[in-house]
Amino acid sequence: MTQQDLPAAAAGRFNFPGTKLSVNRMGYGAMQLAAPQVFGPPADPEEARAVLREALVLGVDHIDTSDFYGPHVTNDLIREALFPYADNLVLVTKIGAWRDDKANWILDRSPDFLRKSVEDNLARLGLDQMAIVNLRMGGPDDDIVAPMRAMRQMQDEGLIAHIGVSTVDAAQLQTARDIAPVVCVQNHYNLVHRVDDAMIDALAADGIAYVPYFPLGGFTPLQSDVLKQVADDMGQSSQAVALAWLLQRSPNMLLIPGTSRRGHLRSNIAAAGLKLEAQELARLNAIAGMV
Repeated sequence: MTQQDLPAAAAGRFNFPGTKLSVNRMGYGAMQLAAPQVFGPPADPEEARAVLREALVLGVDHIDTSDFYGPHVTNDLIREALFPYADNLVLVTKIGAWRDDKANWILDRSPDFLRKSVEDNLARLGLDQMAIVNLRMGGPDDDIVAPMRAMRQMQDEGLIAHIGVSTVDAAQLQTARDIAPVVCVQNHYNLVHRVDDAMIDALAADGIAYVPYFPLGGFTPLQSDVLKQVADDMGQSSQAVALAWLLQRSPNMLLIPGTSRRGHLRSNIAAAGLKLEAQELARLNAIAGMV
């Protein structure tokens, strides 16, 4: 079986703009490898490592992680399972927050903290440079100028190869792009939550990747009678249909569904080869107007 025949390759590839990076559009998100609430080690560390190895066997060459998942848990697992890394593996991390001892998510985008976060990710993963680092913002009222300047400084120094942004609106995105090239945007988006429709289309026109987090609803799984009906009619799971819809939504869409079990991983990756017909797409597209 060639690389092009692997399950994760069925949805095609994406070339990040202005880079030499190219990945299969179906990737993997490591967040769920940590314990519940993304805090603490997994109940079955060997299964977690097996999931990571299986992802690569299935053709995944793009893994999303963060040092605040656990904290440190997912990065440690990635290194334990996959180091030394395959030449084609793109590891993407996210900075701008940390976890306290009560599992709270504490946002911090001060320059010193961002630098420490990048250095921690590099040390945990065993890398000299991060391929892509996403700057995680807290909402549309956050000033992105200072943290983006810190990101640009680290890029100029070689700690970061390329920059992405997360949880941003269109105005923040434009401000960020005025300071440094942005190769991807990671925002909350799925079949039901579609606030970013216009942004996705604009990014596609510029060839910039859009990576939806919570593609299956996150901590609250997608609930839609229409989705279930379409899935039942197709003889597929609701999760597979929701992932296939995202892949067909736009050619710049990269998926990072997460799981801590190999069986579920295989089901998610198989969605890369699922094609929705026009009638099915129309029914699914109408869901956004019902919520």
